[in-house]
Amino acid sequence: MPDVERLLAAVRRACLALPEVVERPSHGSPAWFVRGKKTFVMFADHHHGDPHTAIWAAAPPGVTTELVAVEPARFFVPPYVGHRGWLGLRLDLDGPDALDETELAGIAADAYRQVAPATLVRLLDG
Repeated sequence: MPDVERLLAAVRRACLALPEVVERPSHGSPAWFVRGKKTFVMFADHHHGDPHTAIWAAAPPGVTTELVAVEPARFFVPPYVGHRGWLGLRLDLDGPDALDETELAGIAADAYRQVAPATLVRLLDG
């Protein structure tokens, strides 16, 4: 059984490292918002019977389809938001598919770029 608190802490680190991000519950789960308004990542721990702990993240156009096709054990189209191009990433896998915090930070930053205002994206990208 995965350590859900460890996984949540990793997601928190990745999201809260981004400019003007706040965390608050959304639909009963932790979620991260740019300036408290636009969601870019949601934490899903066995959401509606899903057997996994995962994140749902805003994704650049075409990325979800590509990643799900290449690595369906790790990536999926999340319910409710998948039709808007969001990406699901399973966090609780073992072995070579185990959580890579660098990859997680990159996915969170890409999600942030999808919803953040241009001024914050420029700040992020230096």
